[in-house]
Amino acid sequence: MKKFLPLLVVLFCACKQKEYNADLLVKDAQVYTVDSLFTTADAFVVSAGKIIAVGKADTLEEKYNAKQVIDAGGKPVYPGFIDAHAHFYEYGLGLQEADLTATKSWQEVVDSVKSFAARNPDGWIVGRGWDQNKWKVKEFPNKAKLDSLFPARPVILSRIDGHAVMVNQAALNLAGVKPGQTIIGGKIETINGKLTGVMIDNAQGIITRKIPPPTDAITQAALLDAQKNCFAAGLTTIDDCGLPYTMVNTIAELQHKGALKMRLYVMLADQPDNYDYLFKRGAYKTPTLNVRAFKVYADGALGSRGACLLKPYADQKGWSGFLLSQQKHFQEVAEKIAAHGFQMCTHAIGDSANRVMLKIYASVLKGKNDKRWRIEHSQIVAPEDVKLFGEYSIVPSVQPTHATSDMYWAGTRLGKARLKTAYAYKDLLAQNGWMPLGTDFPVEDINPMYTFYAAVVRKDRKGYPEDGFQMENAISRKQALQGLTIWAAKANFEEKEKGSIEPGKYADFVILDNDIMKVDGKVLPNVKVLKTFVNGEQVYEKK
Repeated sequence: MKKFLPLLVVLFCACKQKEYNADLLVKDAQVYTVDSLFTTADAFVVSAGKIIAVGKADTLEEKYNAKQVIDAGGKPVYPGFIDAHAHFYEYGLGLQEADLTATKSWQEVVDSVKSFAARNPDGWIVGRGWDQNKWKVKEFPNKAKLDSLFPARPVILSRIDGHAVMVNQAALNLAGVKPGQTIIGGKIETINGKLTGVMIDNAQGIITRKIPPPTDAITQAALLDAQKNCFAAGLTTIDDCGLPYTMVNTIAELQHKGALKMRLYVMLADQPDNYDYLFKRGAYKTPTLNVRAFKVYADGALGSRGACLLKPYADQKGWSGFLLSQQKHFQEVAEKIAAHGFQMCTHAIGDSANRVMLKIYASVLKGKNDKRWRIEHSQIVAPEDVKLFGEYSIVPSVQPTHATSDMYWAGTRLGKARLKTAYAYKDLLAQNGWMPLGTDFPVEDINPMYTFYAAVVRKDRKGYPEDGFQMENAISRKQALQGLTIWAAKANFEEKEKGSIEPGKYADFVILDNDIMKVDGKVLPNVKVLKTFVNGEQVYEKK
Protein backbone atom coordinates (compact mmCIF):
# COMPACT_ATOMS: atom_id res chain seq x y z
CA MET A 1 0.00 0.00 0.00
CA LYS A 2 2.85 2.35 0.87
CA LYS A 3 4.31 2.18 -2.65
CA PHE A 4 1.10 3.72 -4.01
CA LEU A 5 1.19 6.72 -1.66
CA PRO A 6 3.53 8.89 -3.79
CA LEU A 7 1.31 8.28 -6.82
CA LEU A 8 -1.79 9.23 -4.81
CA VAL A 9 -0.07 12.41 -3.66
CA VAL A 10 0.80 13.31 -7.24
CA LEU A 11 -2.77 12.68 -8.39
CA PHE A 12 -4.13 14.67 -5.45
CA CYS A 13 -1.84 17.61 -6.28
CA ALA A 14 -2.85 17.42 -9.93
CA CYS A 15 -6.51 17.58 -8.96
CA LYS A 16 -5.82 20.51 -6.67
CA GLN A 17 -3.96 22.21 -9.54
CA LYS A 18 -7.13 22.05 -11.64
CA GLU A 19 -9.22 23.87 -9.08
CA TYR A 20 -10.08 27.40 -10.15
CA ASN A 21 -8.47 30.17 -8.12
CA ALA A 22 -9.41 33.06 -10.43
CA ASP A 23 -12.29 34.10 -12.66
CA LEU A 24 -10.47 35.55 -15.64
CA LEU A 25 -6.99 35.64 -17.16
CA VAL A 26 -6.26 38.13 -19.93
CA LYS A 27 -3.04 37.27 -21.77
CA ASP A 28 -1.08 38.03 -24.95
CA ALA A 29 -2.07 41.68 -24.54
CA GLN A 30 -0.27 44.99 -24.65
CA VAL A 31 -1.53 46.15 -21.25
CA TYR A 32 -1.16 49.83 -20.42
CA THR A 33 -1.61 49.73 -16.66
CA VAL A 34 -1.53 53.54 -16.22
CA ASP A 35 -0.03 52.99 -12.79
CA SER A 36 2.29 55.56 -11.18
CA LEU A 37 5.23 54.37 -13.32
CA PHE A 38 3.09 53.98 -16.45
CA THR A 39 4.28 50.39 -16.78
CA THR A 40 3.13 47.87 -19.36
CA ALA A 41 2.43 44.15 -19.00
CA ASP A 42 1.16 41.32 -21.15
CA ALA A 43 -1.34 39.72 -18.75
CA PHE A 44 -3.49 40.20 -15.69
CA VAL A 45 -5.83 38.16 -13.50
CA VAL A 46 -9.32 38.97 -12.25
CA SER A 47 -11.25 37.51 -9.33
CA ALA A 48 -14.57 38.61 -7.81
CA GLY A 49 -14.68 41.65 -10.09
CA LYS A 50 -11.26 42.96 -9.13
CA ILE A 51 -7.76 42.70 -10.54
CA ILE A 52 -5.60 40.49 -8.34
CA ALA A 53 -2.35 40.24 -10.31
CA VAL A 54 -0.61 41.94 -13.24
CA GLY A 55 2.53 40.77 -15.02
CA LYS A 56 3.81 38.21 -17.48
CA ALA A 57 1.48 35.51 -18.78
CA ASP A 58 3.75 32.52 -18.13
CA THR A 59 4.25 33.56 -14.50
CA LEU A 60 0.55 34.21 -13.91
CA GLU A 61 -0.53 30.98 -15.62
CA GLU A 62 1.68 29.01 -13.26
CA LYS A 63 0.03 30.59 -10.23
CA TYR A 64 -3.58 30.99 -11.37
CA ASN A 65 -6.07 28.66 -12.97
CA ALA A 66 -8.84 30.90 -14.30
CA LYS A 67 -12.35 29.85 -15.26
CA GLN A 68 -12.08 32.02 -18.38
CA VAL A 69 -9.03 32.87 -20.45
CA ILE A 70 -8.99 35.66 -23.01
CA ASP A 71 -6.17 35.66 -25.51
CA ALA A 72 -6.06 39.27 -26.70
CA GLY A 73 -3.99 38.36 -29.74
CA GLY A 74 -1.47 41.10 -29.03
CA LYS A 75 -4.12 43.83 -28.98
CA PRO A 76 -3.80 46.84 -26.64
CA VAL A 77 -5.70 46.86 -23.36
CA TYR A 78 -6.37 50.00 -21.32
CA PRO A 79 -8.24 50.83 -18.13
CA GLY A 80 -11.92 51.50 -18.82
CA PHE A 81 -12.32 55.05 -20.05
CA ILE A 82 -13.87 57.60 -17.71
CA ASP A 83 -15.74 60.62 -19.04
CA ALA A 84 -15.14 63.33 -16.45
CA HIS A 85 -17.87 65.62 -17.75
CA ALA A 86 -21.01 64.48 -19.52
CA HIS A 87 -24.79 64.39 -19.29
CA PHE A 88 -25.55 60.68 -19.32
CA TYR A 89 -29.26 60.84 -18.52
CA GLU A 90 -29.85 63.85 -20.74
CA TYR A 91 -28.09 62.04 -23.58
CA GLY A 92 -30.36 59.05 -23.02
CA LEU A 93 -33.44 61.26 -23.10
CA GLY A 94 -32.17 62.73 -26.34
CA LEU A 95 -32.24 59.25 -27.84
CA GLN A 96 -35.99 59.28 -27.25
CA GLU A 97 -36.37 62.72 -28.91
CA ALA A 98 -35.85 64.27 -32.34
CA ASP A 99 -32.14 64.16 -33.21
CA LEU A 100 -31.12 67.41 -34.87
CA THR A 101 -27.34 67.09 -34.61
CA ALA A 102 -26.75 66.40 -38.31
CA THR A 103 -28.91 69.25 -39.62
CA LYS A 104 -27.15 71.79 -41.84
CA SER A 105 -29.86 74.46 -42.07
CA TRP A 106 -32.99 75.66 -40.31
CA GLN A 107 -35.08 74.06 -43.05
CA GLU A 108 -33.46 70.68 -42.32
CA VAL A 109 -34.34 71.16 -38.65
CA VAL A 110 -37.96 71.88 -39.54
CA ASP A 111 -38.11 68.84 -41.86
CA SER A 112 -36.65 66.57 -39.17
CA VAL A 113 -39.13 67.84 -36.60
CA LYS A 114 -42.01 67.31 -39.03
CA SER A 115 -40.97 63.67 -39.58
CA PHE A 116 -40.51 63.07 -35.85
CA ALA A 117 -43.95 64.56 -35.10
CA ALA A 118 -45.58 62.22 -37.63
CA ARG A 119 -44.01 59.22 -35.87
CA ASN A 120 -44.86 60.58 -32.42
CA PRO A 121 -48.30 62.16 -32.69
CA ASP A 122 -48.97 62.93 -29.02
CA GLY A 123 -47.72 65.50 -26.54
CA TRP A 124 -44.89 67.99 -26.75
CA ILE A 125 -42.48 67.80 -29.66
CA VAL A 126 -39.00 67.77 -28.16
CA GLY A 127 -35.74 67.82 -30.11
CA ARG A 128 -32.09 68.56 -29.56
CA GLY A 129 -28.87 69.27 -31.41
CA TRP A 130 -29.28 72.21 -33.82
CA ASP A 131 -26.32 74.55 -34.19
CA GLN A 132 -26.63 77.70 -36.26
CA ASN A 133 -22.84 77.95 -36.46
CA LYS A 134 -22.89 74.95 -38.83
CA TRP A 135 -25.39 76.59 -41.18
CA LYS A 136 -24.71 78.78 -44.19
CA VAL A 137 -26.77 81.50 -42.49
CA LYS A 138 -25.23 81.58 -39.01
CA GLU A 139 -28.07 83.40 -37.29
CA PHE A 140 -30.62 82.26 -34.74
CA PRO A 141 -33.77 81.03 -36.51
CA ASN A 142 -37.32 82.33 -36.19
CA LYS A 143 -40.33 80.32 -35.04
CA ALA A 144 -42.58 81.22 -38.00
CA LYS A 145 -42.27 77.85 -39.76
CA LEU A 146 -42.91 75.97 -36.53
CA ASP A 147 -46.00 78.09 -35.88
CA SER A 148 -47.32 77.28 -39.34
CA LEU A 149 -46.78 73.53 -38.98
CA PHE A 150 -47.79 73.22 -35.32
CA PRO A 151 -50.24 75.98 -34.40
CA ALA A 152 -51.57 74.14 -31.33
CA ARG A 153 -48.92 71.55 -30.44
CA PRO A 154 -46.01 72.90 -28.34
CA VAL A 155 -42.49 72.50 -29.72
CA ILE A 156 -39.15 72.92 -27.93
CA LEU A 157 -35.83 72.35 -29.69
CA SER A 158 -32.59 72.63 -27.73
CA ARG A 159 -29.41 74.02 -29.22
CA ILE A 160 -26.45 71.60 -29.25
CA ASP A 161 -24.89 73.11 -26.11
CA GLY A 162 -28.12 73.09 -24.11
CA HIS A 163 -27.86 76.84 -23.47
CA ALA A 164 -30.60 77.98 -25.86
CA VAL A 165 -33.90 76.64 -27.16
CA MET A 166 -36.20 77.42 -30.05
CA VAL A 167 -39.90 77.17 -29.20
CA ASN A 168 -43.10 77.85 -31.09
CA GLN A 169 -45.95 80.17 -30.15
CA ALA A 170 -48.00 77.32 -28.68
CA ALA A 171 -45.21 76.70 -26.13
CA LEU A 172 -44.85 80.43 -25.44
CA ASN A 173 -48.60 80.69 -24.85
CA LEU A 174 -48.56 77.79 -22.37
CA ALA A 175 -45.77 79.50 -20.45
CA GLY A 176 -47.34 82.94 -20.65
CA VAL A 177 -44.29 84.56 -22.25
CA LYS A 178 -44.77 88.12 -23.51
CA PRO A 179 -42.56 90.44 -25.58
CA GLY A 180 -40.39 92.63 -23.37
CA GLN A 181 -40.32 90.13 -20.51
CA THR A 182 -36.90 89.87 -18.83
CA ILE A 183 -35.14 87.37 -16.58
CA ILE A 184 -31.86 87.44 -14.64
CA GLY A 185 -29.20 85.26 -16.27
CA GLY A 186 -31.19 84.72 -19.44
CA LYS A 187 -32.57 86.33 -22.55
CA ILE A 188 -35.97 86.18 -24.28
CA GLU A 189 -35.13 87.23 -27.80
CA THR A 190 -37.34 89.69 -29.68
CA ILE A 191 -36.95 91.42 -33.04
CA ASN A 192 -38.99 94.53 -33.73
CA GLY A 193 -40.97 93.88 -30.58
CA LYS A 194 -41.97 90.33 -31.58
CA LEU A 195 -40.89 87.07 -29.96
CA THR A 196 -38.59 85.01 -32.20
CA GLY A 197 -38.94 81.83 -30.15
CA VAL A 198 -35.29 81.86 -29.01
CA MET A 199 -34.84 81.51 -25.25
CA ILE A 200 -31.30 81.67 -23.88
CA ASP A 201 -29.94 80.17 -20.63
CA ASN A 202 -32.22 80.88 -17.63
CA ALA A 203 -35.06 81.87 -19.94
CA GLN A 204 -35.34 78.23 -20.98
CA GLY A 205 -36.72 77.32 -17.57
CA ILE A 206 -39.87 79.37 -18.21
CA ILE A 207 -40.73 76.86 -20.92
CA THR A 208 -39.23 73.62 -19.61
CA ARG A 209 -41.21 73.85 -16.37
CA LYS A 210 -44.35 73.36 -18.45
CA ILE A 211 -43.20 70.11 -20.05
CA PRO A 212 -44.63 67.01 -18.33
CA PRO A 213 -41.89 64.89 -16.70
CA PRO A 214 -40.86 61.73 -18.57
CA THR A 215 -42.64 58.54 -17.59
CA ASP A 216 -40.83 55.82 -15.65
CA ALA A 217 -40.65 53.78 -18.85
CA ILE A 218 -38.99 56.63 -20.77
CA THR A 219 -36.57 57.30 -17.90
CA GLN A 220 -35.50 53.66 -17.79
CA ALA A 221 -35.17 53.48 -21.56
CA ALA A 222 -33.06 56.65 -21.53
CA LEU A 223 -30.61 55.26 -18.97
CA LEU A 224 -30.29 51.85 -20.60
CA ASP A 225 -29.99 53.22 -24.15
CA ALA A 226 -27.28 55.62 -22.98
CA GLN A 227 -25.46 52.77 -21.27
CA LYS A 228 -25.49 50.62 -24.41
CA ASN A 229 -23.88 53.33 -26.53
CA CYS A 230 -21.35 54.28 -23.86
CA PHE A 231 -20.17 50.70 -23.37
CA ALA A 232 -19.71 50.44 -27.14
CA ALA A 233 -17.43 53.49 -26.89
CA GLY A 234 -15.32 51.91 -24.14
CA LEU A 235 -16.68 54.08 -21.33
CA THR A 236 -17.04 52.40 -17.94
CA THR A 237 -17.59 55.44 -15.68
CA ILE A 238 -19.49 58.63 -16.50
CA ASP A 239 -19.66 61.88 -14.55
CA ASP A 240 -23.30 62.98 -14.93
CA CYS A 241 -23.32 66.71 -14.32
CA GLY A 242 -26.38 68.38 -12.83
CA LEU A 243 -29.10 65.86 -11.95
CA PRO A 244 -32.01 66.32 -9.54
CA TYR A 245 -31.81 64.30 -6.33
CA THR A 246 -34.89 62.34 -7.40
CA MET A 247 -32.73 60.54 -9.99
CA VAL A 248 -30.45 59.06 -7.32
CA ASN A 249 -32.93 56.39 -6.21
CA THR A 250 -33.97 55.68 -9.81
CA ILE A 251 -30.37 55.04 -10.81
CA ALA A 252 -29.59 53.06 -7.64
CA GLU A 253 -32.59 50.78 -8.14
CA LEU A 254 -31.65 49.98 -11.74
CA GLN A 255 -28.07 49.31 -10.67
CA HIS A 256 -29.23 47.10 -7.81
CA LYS A 257 -31.32 45.04 -10.25
CA GLY A 258 -28.26 44.59 -12.43
CA ALA A 259 -29.81 46.30 -15.43
CA LEU A 260 -27.66 49.43 -15.17
CA LYS A 261 -24.02 48.36 -14.90
CA MET A 262 -22.48 51.71 -15.80
CA ARG A 263 -20.61 53.36 -12.94
CA LEU A 264 -21.85 56.91 -12.39
CA TYR A 265 -20.39 59.87 -10.55
CA VAL A 266 -23.36 62.18 -10.06
CA MET A 267 -23.26 65.92 -9.45
CA LEU A 268 -26.54 67.29 -8.15
CA ALA A 269 -27.85 70.52 -9.66
CA ASP A 270 -27.63 73.88 -7.92
CA GLN A 271 -31.12 73.79 -6.38
CA PRO A 272 -32.27 74.15 -2.73
CA ASP A 273 -33.95 70.72 -2.58
CA ASN A 274 -30.78 69.05 -3.85
CA TYR A 275 -28.69 70.71 -1.14
CA ASP A 276 -31.24 69.71 1.49
CA TYR A 277 -31.20 66.11 0.29
CA LEU A 278 -27.44 65.60 0.31
CA PHE A 279 -26.68 67.68 3.40
CA LYS A 280 -29.19 65.67 5.42
CA ARG A 281 -28.23 62.20 4.26
CA GLY A 282 -24.52 62.69 3.47
CA ALA A 283 -22.56 61.41 0.50
CA TYR A 284 -24.09 58.40 -1.26
CA LYS A 285 -21.51 55.78 -2.26
CA THR A 286 -21.80 52.29 -3.69
CA PRO A 287 -19.42 50.45 -6.06
CA THR A 288 -21.42 51.82 -9.01
CA LEU A 289 -22.79 55.16 -7.77
CA ASN A 290 -21.04 58.10 -6.10
CA VAL A 291 -22.99 61.24 -5.16
CA ARG A 292 -20.85 63.82 -3.37
CA ALA A 293 -20.74 66.87 -5.65
CA PHE A 294 -22.80 69.82 -6.83
CA LYS A 295 -22.88 71.28 -10.34
CA VAL A 296 -23.19 75.06 -10.53
CA TYR A 297 -23.53 77.18 -13.67
CA ALA A 298 -21.62 80.46 -13.70
CA ASP A 299 -22.45 81.47 -17.29
CA GLY A 300 -23.73 80.16 -20.60
CA ALA A 301 -22.03 79.03 -23.80
CA LEU A 302 -19.82 80.82 -26.29
CA GLY A 303 -21.83 79.63 -29.28
CA SER A 304 -25.02 81.30 -28.05
CA ARG A 305 -23.07 84.36 -26.77
CA GLY A 306 -24.07 83.55 -23.21
CA ALA A 307 -20.49 83.10 -21.97
CA CYS A 308 -19.57 85.96 -19.64
CA LEU A 309 -16.55 87.86 -21.00
CA LEU A 310 -14.33 90.56 -19.50
CA LYS A 311 -14.61 92.58 -22.71
CA PRO A 312 -17.42 92.63 -25.29
CA TYR A 313 -17.80 90.00 -27.98
CA ALA A 314 -15.83 90.80 -31.11
CA ASP A 315 -18.93 90.13 -33.22
CA GLN A 316 -21.54 91.90 -31.06
CA LYS A 317 -20.67 95.41 -30.02
CA GLY A 318 -21.41 96.26 -26.40
CA TRP A 319 -22.40 92.69 -25.46
CA SER A 320 -20.30 90.74 -22.94
CA GLY A 321 -22.68 87.93 -22.03
CA PHE A 322 -23.82 87.46 -18.44
CA LEU A 323 -23.53 85.48 -15.24
CA LEU A 324 -26.46 83.17 -14.60
CA SER A 325 -26.75 84.27 -10.96
CA GLN A 326 -25.47 87.14 -8.86
CA GLN A 327 -21.97 86.76 -7.43
CA LYS A 328 -23.50 86.73 -3.95
CA HIS A 329 -25.28 83.48 -4.80
CA PHE A 330 -22.06 81.79 -5.93
CA GLN A 331 -20.24 82.94 -2.79
CA GLU A 332 -23.01 81.64 -0.51
CA VAL A 333 -23.18 78.33 -2.34
CA ALA A 334 -19.41 77.86 -2.15
CA GLU A 335 -19.36 78.52 1.58
CA LYS A 336 -22.30 76.18 2.14
CA ILE A 337 -20.78 73.34 0.11
CA ALA A 338 -17.42 73.76 1.87
CA ALA A 339 -19.04 73.76 5.31
CA HIS A 340 -20.67 70.39 4.58
CA GLY A 341 -17.56 68.83 3.04
CA PHE A 342 -18.80 68.34 -0.51
CA GLN A 343 -17.22 69.02 -3.88
CA MET A 344 -18.13 72.08 -5.96
CA CYS A 345 -18.00 71.79 -9.76
CA THR A 346 -18.77 75.00 -11.65
CA HIS A 347 -19.44 75.47 -15.35
CA ALA A 348 -17.41 78.49 -16.47
CA ILE A 349 -16.78 79.31 -20.13
CA GLY A 350 -15.97 83.03 -20.38
CA ASP A 351 -12.90 84.72 -18.89
CA SER A 352 -15.10 86.87 -16.63
CA ALA A 353 -17.02 83.84 -15.33
CA ASN A 354 -13.76 81.97 -14.75
CA ARG A 355 -12.26 84.92 -12.86
CA VAL A 356 -15.33 85.32 -10.66
CA MET A 357 -15.41 81.64 -9.74
CA LEU A 358 -11.65 81.26 -9.28
CA LYS A 359 -11.64 84.15 -6.82
CA ILE A 360 -14.67 82.81 -4.95
CA TYR A 361 -13.05 79.38 -4.76
CA ALA A 362 -9.84 81.00 -3.51
CA SER A 363 -11.70 82.86 -0.76
CA VAL A 364 -13.15 79.57 0.51
CA LEU A 365 -10.27 77.15 -0.09
CA LYS A 366 -7.62 79.56 1.27
CA GLY A 367 -4.56 77.90 -0.33
CA LYS A 368 -3.35 74.42 -1.29
CA ASN A 369 -5.82 71.67 -0.39
CA ASP A 370 -7.25 68.30 -1.43
CA LYS A 371 -10.89 69.38 -1.87
CA ARG A 372 -10.64 68.84 -5.65
CA TRP A 373 -13.07 71.62 -6.45
CA ARG A 374 -13.48 71.79 -10.19
CA ILE A 375 -14.01 74.40 -12.86
CA GLU A 376 -15.87 72.61 -15.64
CA HIS A 377 -14.69 73.66 -19.13
CA SER A 378 -12.17 76.36 -18.04
CA GLN A 379 -12.52 77.41 -21.65
CA ILE A 380 -11.46 81.05 -21.79
CA VAL A 381 -9.20 82.03 -18.91
CA ALA A 382 -7.35 85.35 -18.76
CA PRO A 383 -3.57 84.59 -18.76
CA GLU A 384 -3.11 86.32 -15.40
CA ASP A 385 -5.77 84.07 -13.81
CA VAL A 386 -4.36 80.69 -14.87
CA LYS A 387 -2.02 80.54 -11.85
CA LEU A 388 -5.03 80.50 -9.49
CA PHE A 389 -5.72 76.88 -10.47
CA GLY A 390 -2.36 75.86 -9.02
CA GLU A 391 -2.30 78.22 -6.06
CA TYR A 392 -5.62 76.91 -4.73
CA SER A 393 -5.49 73.31 -6.07
CA ILE A 394 -8.48 73.98 -8.32
CA VAL A 395 -9.06 71.27 -10.92
CA PRO A 396 -9.56 72.35 -14.55
CA SER A 397 -11.97 69.78 -16.02
CA VAL A 398 -11.77 70.16 -19.80
CA GLN A 399 -13.28 68.72 -22.95
CA PRO A 400 -10.76 68.75 -25.82
CA THR A 401 -13.31 68.35 -28.63
CA HIS A 402 -14.78 71.74 -27.67
CA ALA A 403 -11.62 73.31 -29.08
CA THR A 404 -11.83 71.50 -32.40
CA SER A 405 -15.59 72.10 -32.71
CA ASP A 406 -15.41 75.79 -31.80
CA MET A 407 -12.25 76.70 -33.72
CA TYR A 408 -14.16 77.59 -36.90
CA TRP A 409 -16.04 80.45 -35.25
CA ALA A 410 -14.51 81.04 -31.79
CA GLY A 411 -12.14 83.64 -33.24
CA THR A 412 -15.12 85.56 -34.58
CA ARG A 413 -16.61 85.67 -31.09
CA LEU A 414 -13.37 86.41 -29.23
CA GLY A 415 -10.97 88.12 -31.63
CA LYS A 416 -7.46 86.84 -32.38
CA ALA A 417 -5.74 87.97 -29.17
CA ARG A 418 -8.30 86.43 -26.81
CA LEU A 419 -8.56 83.23 -28.87
CA LYS A 420 -4.82 82.69 -28.50
CA THR A 421 -5.15 82.04 -24.76
CA ALA A 422 -8.41 80.06 -24.97
CA TYR A 423 -8.64 76.23 -24.87
CA ALA A 424 -5.18 76.34 -23.24
CA TYR A 425 -5.09 72.76 -21.99
CA LYS A 426 -1.32 72.41 -21.67
CA ASP A 427 -1.10 75.59 -19.58
CA LEU A 428 -3.97 74.41 -17.38
CA LEU A 429 -2.47 70.94 -16.96
CA ALA A 430 0.78 72.47 -15.75
CA GLN A 431 -0.92 74.11 -12.77
CA ASN A 432 -1.53 70.95 -10.72
CA GLY A 433 0.24 68.34 -12.83
CA TRP A 434 -2.97 66.46 -13.60
CA MET A 435 -6.23 67.19 -15.41
CA PRO A 436 -9.38 65.13 -16.08
CA LEU A 437 -10.79 64.95 -19.61
CA GLY A 438 -14.37 64.57 -20.80
CA THR A 439 -16.65 65.18 -23.75
CA ASP A 440 -19.68 67.09 -22.44
CA PHE A 441 -21.83 64.71 -24.46
CA PRO A 442 -24.44 65.13 -25.92
CA VAL A 443 -22.93 68.54 -26.74
CA GLU A 444 -20.07 66.56 -28.34
CA ASP A 445 -19.84 62.93 -29.46
CA ILE A 446 -19.52 60.31 -26.72
CA ASN A 447 -16.47 58.66 -28.34
CA PRO A 448 -13.37 59.01 -26.10
CA MET A 449 -11.17 58.40 -29.15
CA TYR A 450 -12.28 61.79 -30.44
CA THR A 451 -11.34 63.29 -27.08
CA PHE A 452 -7.89 61.67 -27.23
CA TYR A 453 -7.37 62.80 -30.84
CA ALA A 454 -8.44 66.39 -30.18
CA ALA A 455 -6.21 66.59 -27.10
CA VAL A 456 -3.00 65.43 -28.78
CA VAL A 457 -3.48 66.26 -32.50
CA ARG A 458 -5.79 69.31 -32.10
CA LYS A 459 -7.62 68.66 -35.38
CA ASP A 460 -11.20 67.83 -36.26
CA ARG A 461 -12.11 64.53 -37.90
CA LYS A 462 -11.65 66.05 -41.36
CA GLY A 463 -7.98 66.61 -40.50
CA TYR A 464 -8.40 70.38 -40.21
CA PRO A 465 -6.36 72.46 -39.67
CA GLU A 466 -3.38 70.86 -41.38
CA ASP A 467 -0.91 71.94 -38.68
CA GLY A 468 -3.31 71.57 -35.76
CA PHE A 469 -5.21 74.22 -33.80
CA GLN A 470 -2.92 76.17 -31.44
CA MET A 471 -0.57 73.21 -31.09
CA GLU A 472 1.34 74.91 -28.29
CA ASN A 473 -1.47 73.69 -26.05
CA ALA A 474 -1.60 70.09 -27.23
CA ILE A 475 -0.89 67.51 -24.54
CA SER A 476 1.04 64.24 -24.87
CA ARG A 477 -0.54 60.85 -25.53
CA LYS A 478 0.47 59.69 -22.08
CA GLN A 479 -1.24 62.72 -20.51
CA ALA A 480 -4.34 62.24 -22.63
CA LEU A 481 -4.63 58.59 -21.58
CA GLN A 482 -4.15 59.58 -17.94
CA GLY A 483 -6.81 62.28 -18.37
CA LEU A 484 -9.27 59.65 -19.59
CA THR A 485 -8.45 57.18 -16.83
CA ILE A 486 -6.55 57.76 -13.59
CA TRP A 487 -6.84 61.57 -13.54
CA ALA A 488 -10.56 61.38 -14.25
CA ALA A 489 -10.86 58.89 -11.37
CA LYS A 490 -8.88 61.26 -9.15
CA ALA A 491 -11.23 64.14 -9.97
CA ASN A 492 -13.97 61.90 -8.49
CA PHE A 493 -11.95 60.81 -5.41
CA GLU A 494 -11.91 57.32 -6.90
CA GLU A 495 -8.28 56.81 -7.93
CA LYS A 496 -7.80 54.04 -5.36
CA GLU A 497 -10.55 51.90 -6.89
CA LYS A 498 -10.40 52.53 -10.65
CA GLY A 499 -8.55 54.34 -13.41
CA SER A 500 -5.63 51.90 -13.75
CA ILE A 501 -5.03 48.18 -14.13
CA GLU A 502 -3.56 47.36 -10.72
CA PRO A 503 -4.23 44.75 -8.04
CA GLY A 504 -7.13 45.69 -5.80
CA LYS A 505 -8.92 47.83 -8.38
CA TYR A 506 -12.14 47.11 -10.25
CA ALA A 507 -11.60 45.05 -13.39
CA ASP A 508 -12.87 47.74 -15.74
CA PHE A 509 -10.94 47.61 -19.01
CA VAL A 510 -11.20 47.86 -22.78
CA ILE A 511 -9.56 46.07 -25.68
CA LEU A 512 -9.00 48.23 -28.77
CA ASP A 513 -8.18 47.23 -32.35
CA ASN A 514 -5.20 49.59 -32.52
CA ASP A 515 -2.68 51.06 -30.10
CA ILE A 516 -3.54 54.72 -29.49
CA MET A 517 -0.11 55.26 -27.92
CA LYS A 518 1.72 54.34 -31.13
CA VAL A 519 -0.57 54.57 -34.16
CA ASP A 520 -0.30 57.48 -36.59
CA GLY A 521 -2.26 60.47 -35.34
CA LYS A 522 -4.61 60.56 -38.32
CA VAL A 523 -5.77 57.01 -37.50
CA LEU A 524 -6.82 57.84 -33.91
CA PRO A 525 -10.47 58.83 -34.63
CA ASN A 526 -10.99 55.49 -36.38
CA VAL A 527 -9.69 53.26 -33.58
CA LYS A 528 -12.48 50.89 -32.49
CA VAL A 529 -13.41 49.20 -29.25
CA LEU A 530 -13.36 45.42 -29.57
CA LYS A 531 -14.54 44.59 -26.05
CA THR A 532 -15.51 46.43 -22.89
CA PHE A 533 -15.48 44.92 -19.40
CA VAL A 534 -16.94 46.17 -16.13
CA ASN A 535 -16.13 44.25 -12.95
CA GLY A 536 -14.52 41.59 -15.10
CA GLU A 537 -17.81 41.05 -16.95
CA GLN A 538 -17.94 41.61 -20.68
CA VAL A 539 -20.57 44.27 -21.38
CA TYR A 540 -19.79 44.92 -25.05
CA GLU A 541 -18.26 43.08 -28.00
CA LYS A 542 -17.86 44.50 -31.48
CA LYS A 543 -19.83 42.48 -34.00
